[in-house]
Amino acid sequence: MNPSGTYSVLDSGSGRKLEKVGSFILDRPCAQAVWNKSVSENEWKNVHAIFSREGGNSWSYRKTLPREWVIEVDGLKFYISPTDFGHLGVFPEHRYSWGFMAELIKSADRKLRVLNLFSYSGAATLAACKAGAEVTHVDASQKINDLAKRNIILNELDPAKVKWITDDVIKYLKREEKRGSRYDGIILDPPSFGRGSKGEVFKIDTHLPEIIKLCRSVMNDNPSFIILTCHTPGYTPLTLKNILTQAMKGKGGEIETRELTLDRGESPLPIPAGYFAAWKRG
Repeated sequence: MNPSGTYSVLDSGSGRKLEKVGSFILDRPCAQAVWNKSVSENEWKNVHAIFSREGGNSWSYRKTLPREWVIEVDGLKFYISPTDFGHLGVFPEHRYSWGFMAELIKSADRKLRVLNLFSYSGAATLAACKAGAEVTHVDASQKINDLAKRNIILNELDPAKVKWITDDVIKYLKREEKRGSRYDGIILDPPSFGRGSKGEVFKIDTHLPEIIKLCRSVMNDNPSFIILTCHTPGYTPLTLKNILTQAMKGKGGEIETRELTLDRGESPLPIPAGYFAAWKRG
């Protein structure tokens, strides 16, 4: 299946975002967009589908929309399929993370072993594989991991070269620690709340300190990077920097932080969409 285009933000405001996803225009909620819309209401009406959370999650269709299609974002291809939760199958705000990690992998003096935690549909896995890393992909959902494998194949990469793990992140990290497994790089995007493969409850305030400690324990003696992104209110760039400063104490290196945005200047106003912090070897 050939890509039908890429991703761009056409406008945002009044708690909504107007997106062009391949050849299709979608109107979805955006709590961060507390400002006014910048384009005319006629442009907002020219959509294929609208997602609403009022009275329960639901899509309303104004034009024919396929069940699934493909887009390309920063050289990576993804299957797009609107879900009952309003998700699409990729989070474009992470484009900065993909590029940041890919450059470190390409410039390394060895083949890096990378651990991707809370890995969703595999965007970071794709970026790492394409850059030449050996990747372990961990997510609690088998359905999501199946989609990630399809994305790997879509990008003409070999899914057999990725270690696919469907499990609770904390349980897996503890097993890796006991086994003496070591990684050169780790990327994690923990949710505010989630459930493991067997119903384990994850709460970021409760479990992130333990996860970070475990991540440090499974990094080798000369690690390349750890990337931490977050969408939880209160977990600002400074908060994430402080977490990584403590976690990587004694390793030197440097930490970069920034706010993630959903667009790249396509719309008049950038949309805040989370926070990024990364430690990298100096």
